[in-house]
Amino acid sequence: MQTSHEKVDAYEPDRSLKGKLRRRLIRLAHRRPARVRLERPMVSFSFDDAPVTACEAGARVLEQRGLRGTYYFAAGLAGRDGPMGRFATGQDAARLHAAGHEIACHTFSHLDCGQASRQVALDDVDLNGRHLADWGTGEPVSFAYPYGDVAAAAKTALAGRFKTLRALHHGLIADGADLNQAPAVGIEGEDGEAVALDWLDKAHRRKAWLILYTHDVAPEPSPWGCTTAALERLVDGAVLAGFDVVTVAEGARRIGL
Repeated sequence: MQTSHEKVDAYEPDRSLKGKLRRRLIRLAHRRPARVRLERPMVSFSFDDAPVTACEAGARVLEQRGLRGTYYFAAGLAGRDGPMGRFATGQDAARLHAAGHEIACHTFSHLDCGQASRQVALDDVDLNGRHLADWGTGEPVSFAYPYGDVAAAAKTALAGRFKTLRALHHGLIADGADLNQAPAVGIEGEDGEAVALDWLDKAHRRKAWLILYTHDVAPEPSPWGCTTAALERLVDGAVLAGFDVVTVAEGARRIGL
């Protein structure tokens, strides 16, 4: 099911006042509160859109330490060029899966779930699932909303499909966190490493689960990515601090999902 496409341009979700209000209100609705009791803090390193650099340099950082990450694939991007470089292919996904990394769902077309209807969201996720199955990477149990955006139609439609549905607002997965719109912290931009370190400290104090995400991993990353060195420091720091480094699927299993 590999398809050739034109270059992917950067996209901005709805930034209007209406969009901002919707994003604020949706976090209060259609919730699935987590119950979290951990003896040790957990952290998951995840990679949105699966740029090639994340699948190579990012995977290498984790694998050299005996660890694994979660890759949120939007199959419609596979093999295309975008603002973070080339996106990985189904062959890359199969290789990651064989190495023990988690292949998760990010819709097929990198759909803005904040503006999509219920049926459009379901159809796009189903299409992505068929591609992932064709790639041999198994049935995904983790999902991330592209752009971190969602409205009631998509949130309710997808709530029963996945163990976790991840957004982009900062926070920890602790008691009461919404698993239908789970928080995460980005390792991106000039202050991305410092922000991630601050949230690692918060997760450590609370014995909570922190999901970190980035996009490309390169010496000179895009504004949405991080350097290889920064990722190495964060992974090593988490291990040294006593975190269990787990995939998102394994983190969900450990809190009873």
